[in-house]
Amino acid sequence: MIIPELEGVTLTKGHGAGNDFVLVPDLAGQRTISEQTVAAICDRHLGVGADGLIRVVRTAHVPEMADVAAAHPEAEWFMDYRNADGSVAQMCGNGVRVFVHYLRIQGLIDLVSGEEVAVATRGGVRTVRFNDTDYTVDMGEYGLPFGPGGADTTVDIPGVGIRPAVSVTMPNPHTVVLLQNLAELEAADLHHAPQYDPVPKDGTNLELAVPGEVTAMRVLERGVGETLACGTGTCAVALAVLLARGDCAGRVEIDARGGHLSVLIEGGRAFLTGPAILVAEVNVLGIAGH
Repeated sequence: MIIPELEGVTLTKGHGAGNDFVLVPDLAGQRTISEQTVAAICDRHLGVGADGLIRVVRTAHVPEMADVAAAHPEAEWFMDYRNADGSVAQMCGNGVRVFVHYLRIQGLIDLVSGEEVAVATRGGVRTVRFNDTDYTVDMGEYGLPFGPGGADTTVDIPGVGIRPAVSVTMPNPHTVVLLQNLAELEAADLHHAPQYDPVPKDGTNLELAVPGEVTAMRVLERGVGETLACGTGTCAVALAVLLARGDCAGRVEIDARGGHLSVLIEGGRAFLTGPAILVAEVNVLGIAGH
């Protein structure tokens, strides 16, 4: 069937370390994209396929962002991010890099290496610096909802068993489990739902990580399933690794399943550096089965 919300629109597929997105231009904020349409576009068998959908729109044209537009006129663009199931998310660290890369490639912003641009998100205004070959995002302040006392949750992970975890907000909710070795990381069956104690009231993203000179990680994203990378989740892992070392600041190099990412924790904030790649332009003719 034809999707009327997107009829005649050229969509762009991109990814950051394998975390992939469909970008929809709606510069003047004239389109309403339903949860069903997002889910149809992001379906990997019947649609274009992606971990999420990003509507590209000027902040001033988004009623819910009126206060942000007034307080931060420098944040001309709003990253309207939706998970693959159509649900709304506050922020996406890989997505915002792809978003800025799209704006730059499309000529919507003039950004040269070493310069920064402010982007409005539901998680606050984020600053993104272009580094010639990659992008660094000021992800903002992290949160430890149960305090800095270490493990605050247990997670029963299919294929692994019950493990302690630490809760982090970035501002999306995350639960991070540090595993002993790569064998445990590979054994985790993320096709089946883990069980949390206590149960997160708003849901959570689960990160499994093996600390090392380069930390290896896997991620189960809320509303999506296992993805090749997660920007806010990578920052949560970096913080958990540092806390386990007794540190509250430092840089952590991380290999997600889709590529390498680097996180600097400094001054109570997280800074995420990684790639952004546009891979295709798509005209939607119809979505079968929806």
